[in-house]
Amino acid sequence: MQYRKFGRTGLSVSRLCLGTMTFGLQTEESVSHSILDKAAEAGVNFIDTADVYPLGGGENLAGRTEEIVGRWLKGKRDRFIVATKAVGKVGPSPWDQGASRKHLLDAIDTSLRRLGTDYVDLYQLHSDDPETPLDETLEALDVIVRSGKARYVGVSNFLAYRLARALGRADVLRVARFVSVQPRYNLLFRQIERELLPLAGEEQLAVIPYNPLAGGLLTGKHRHDTQPAEGRFTATVGKAGALYQERYWHKREFETIDTLRAIAVDSGASLTKTSLAWVLANPLITSAIIGASNPDQLTDTLSAIDLTLNAELKAQLDDATHEYRWGDAAR
Repeated sequence: MQYRKFGRTGLSVSRLCLGTMTFGLQTEESVSHSILDKAAEAGVNFIDTADVYPLGGGENLAGRTEEIVGRWLKGKRDRFIVATKAVGKVGPSPWDQGASRKHLLDAIDTSLRRLGTDYVDLYQLHSDDPETPLDETLEALDVIVRSGKARYVGVSNFLAYRLARALGRADVLRVARFVSVQPRYNLLFRQIERELLPLAGEEQLAVIPYNPLAGGLLTGKHRHDTQPAEGRFTATVGKAGALYQERYWHKREFETIDTLRAIAVDSGASLTKTSLAWVLANPLITSAIIGASNPDQLTDTLSAIDLTLNAELKAQLDDATHEYRWGDAAR
């Protein structure tokens, strides 16, 4: 395993981070623990979860993933960097969501209880909350950091201009500053290269992208004319399945995958390893979040850390997916 400094902080994390959003719905607890064991054995010391997980579980199952991770962490908490997130809806009350002071201060305590720990290393806003003033959110996060319940704070799914404004307001208020950003990033979704990644570079933010394999599409195992029987594109995960279909399940994407598969075959590596290695090859990427529904799925992704793309291969991949830097306008 390789390790890298976490943005401008003194923290070091593994270049692969284990995402856990399948734990508790698609993946039962015993299998989830086997996945965590395999990742840890490979040197992964960074685990990412969220209070709304498992994916597709809805309010009734919100928190189950944190509980599964917490039981696995018992007796070895000090060996891992643990990140969780809040903002999504986790209960029936109107205030059981968002980035208000009330919700965040409640949410961190609930997450800590589920995880069985006194603190998380990274506490993230799962998404932007335009309904709550940024100052209120930043001041609440500062309380969480100063209380010792989180070592650092970060964001996920933020537009570049909102993140820039939040960084500026944190400096004015002299409160805890965001140290990381967790965006979607892969060969089929490159829009963050235009504004978010340059901002992260200038501000020395850690970048921990999710979906590096486009929800499994970049494994090459799916076909456009065949509906998947399992995984993130199915009705099993409820609205999330529809979301993933909307993101990636299009003729253009499958045609691109055929091109990428041919490039990978010529290079002698699998499409999975090549796609993940491409994400890691970007010097602004700190750690890529990988997921699995069973331990065997980690074999290829964990080995991607050892694959170095030469300049010619990287240029081929860049050229084949250049249109994905521009979003739906190119469709």
